[in-house]
Amino acid sequence: MDDSRNWYAVYTKPRYEKKLTKYLIDKGIEAYLPLSKTIRQWSDRKKIVEMPLMSSYVFVNVIPDQYYEVLNTPGAVKYIWFGGKPAIIPAKQIEALKLIIDSDLEVNCVSGIIPKGSIIKVASGPLKGLSGELLTYAGKHKVIVRIDHLDKVLMLTISPQLLETVETVAVN
Repeated sequence: MDDSRNWYAVYTKPRYEKKLTKYLIDKGIEAYLPLSKTIRQWSDRKKIVEMPLMSSYVFVNVIPDQYYEVLNTPGAVKYIWFGGKPAIIPAKQIEALKLIIDSDLEVNCVSGIIPKGSIIKVASGPLKGLSGELLTYAGKHKVIVRIDHLDKVLMLTISPQLLETVETVAVN
């Protein structure tokens, strides 16, 4: 029996991320749903709510025997595939995602592939050691952390003074 665990991204039914995460945890399956705090406005009040950072995605850390148990959970649609097999998400990227979510930085998630830019590393602050691509977006410097195989990138607002250039990539 293979006991090696791998992280995978599971695509969920719309607005089912929190329910699926709870169901998986109740089954004893390690599941991670990155949540970001946002202010929601209603006609009579404002409230801070936790919303999934990436709509319709939940991450699971499973052994091969649990693979189909995840898919048989209400709300799970399919695994994200890459190269003809379920995409394994490196544990270091899940840890980086957890570090970003636990920081007090503003985080947004956008779909699509952002053209490669300068590779940077955070030199100090709560995200020290984290590396990614630098992007100037809407006049502000943002750090881009690419999550492999998901066609998603994370953008965080961070002071340029906290960054150091590791490698500059020529743009054609």
